[in-house]
Amino acid sequence: MLGIRKKAKHIKRPIINIENAPFPVVEAYKALRANIQFSGVGRKVKRILFTSSNPMEGKTSVSVNLAVTLGQAGQKVLLIDSDLRKPRVHTLLNMPLTPGLTNVLVKNYDFDNAVKRDSKRCIDVLTCGPIPPNPSEMLGSSEMKEFLESIEDKYDYIIMDTPPLLLMADAAVLSKYADGVVIVIQAGVTTFDMVKGVIGNLQKAGANILGCVLNDVRMEDISKHRYGTKYGYYKNYSHYYEKD
Repeated sequence: MLGIRKKAKHIKRPIINIENAPFPVVEAYKALRANIQFSGVGRKVKRILFTSSNPMEGKTSVSVNLAVTLGQAGQKVLLIDSDLRKPRVHTLLNMPLTPGLTNVLVKNYDFDNAVKRDSKRCIDVLTCGPIPPNPSEMLGSSEMKEFLESIEDKYDYIIMDTPPLLLMADAAVLSKYADGVVIVIQAGVTTFDMVKGVIGNLQKAGANILGCVLNDVRMEDISKHRYGTKYGYYKNYSHYYEKD
């Protein structure tokens, strides 16, 4: 597996509904929610950044579904699409791209007019906004820092979806304003060397790495215990999905 990346499969990863999603899927995200909450014991873990090594590993669907799971548990949650290069949160949630984060950062919209309330999923969403020519600079700017500080008291959790870290430095740049980072790994596709590269880049940036999510594990693989011992305490975050 080392040094070899299989071709990623294009997978439809739906947004869960706690009331009717398959039991293993709901339990997986509840376990992720619990792990995130326990990671905050003795320290503040409110701003959580999600990234991956490469595209199509499921970081956006995992970050959205975690936000939904937290929101439906009664937490005040803001989901921010911080992928200023190829945003997808608005597509998954069927929302307009603008106004959004970039509008707030350049101050032609204030936050209250840019944020969108998803009452069905019990979360607030700040979509990307117009795609800027300088994503890394915007995410690492003093305006971004001040914006996060200005909204922090309004929410229990702020979930940020970012670009893949091996392709762009955006996640590492933004990690200095996050309380913790979660790395999404696609089962059977992401290699050990790729994960090491992501961890190395985050460590250089001084990020607090909370852990990893193993994504797209097939139900039959779970039943055969293929991942039970190999990945230690990490849970298997499977998706019910259909291939395109």
